[in-house]
Amino acid sequence: MNASDPIARLDVLGVQVSAADIPIALDEIDRWVRQGHRGYVTLTGVHGIMESVRDEEIRRVHNAAGLVLPDGMPLVWLLWHGGFEYADRVCGPDFMPALFKHSQQAGYRHFLYGATPRTLELLQANLKRKFPAAEIVGAHAPPFRPAGADEDEAVIEAVNASAADIIWVGLSTPKQELWMARHRHRLLAPVLIGVGAAFDFHAELVRQAPRWLQRTGLEWTFRIAMDPRRLARRYLRNNPAFLAQIAAERLGLPRRGEVRNSRRAS
Repeated sequence: MNASDPIARLDVLGVQVSAADIPIALDEIDRWVRQGHRGYVTLTGVHGIMESVRDEEIRRVHNAAGLVLPDGMPLVWLLWHGGFEYADRVCGPDFMPALFKHSQQAGYRHFLYGATPRTLELLQANLKRKFPAAEIVGAHAPPFRPAGADEDEAVIEAVNASAADIIWVGLSTPKQELWMARHRHRLLAPVLIGVGAAFDFHAELVRQAPRWLQRTGLEWTFRIAMDPRRLARRYLRNNPAFLAQIAAERLGLPRRGEVRNSRRAS
């Protein structure tokens, strides 16, 4: 596709997934910054799709994103099947260093939001070591509870005062998507990107699956092995449900789900 063309999308169980790869996503972010466009980016895999199937607000949040990047080989395979042979996986741990490397010449200013103070400390040190010309203008680790109005306002003011171009949000799905959607209108930075566990990977606190395993679509087995108490239920619930929903759609059966109206705290 030509860089000036609009990025096509494919409906995956009601979520409009962008037919993109890392170079296409980088070009789009360049355009946002250059034109002063203010949007947010979700990196979505099976977990994000199934959260959207079950929760109407999460689905709306995904579909309001400027980019819904395919973070997972099942979505890439569906894009290929839909005729978008150029699309490829865009996962947070790959996209974050790609954009930091790109930003060394582009001059973008980065703000890190999420995780813990210790994780942010390690993350900043590693990013500065790998990308010495990239500019990190601030970081904030939110509390593990809903922020009060005054506290939330102080963070927004601090982020805006940093004059960041890109705000990286590492809160896990769907919390980070909801946070970006609810704060987008108050933040001056052109780009918000939700990258989940990328903060932990690049802080070198969590091991990433080998590249060959990622490309098979079986990265989830590695992640369960690394953190079974937190992730086993997610994958063992979502993966079969996703396959069943896709199969039903292919057979023309009514889409089934547990759709509810979200009342999540920000």
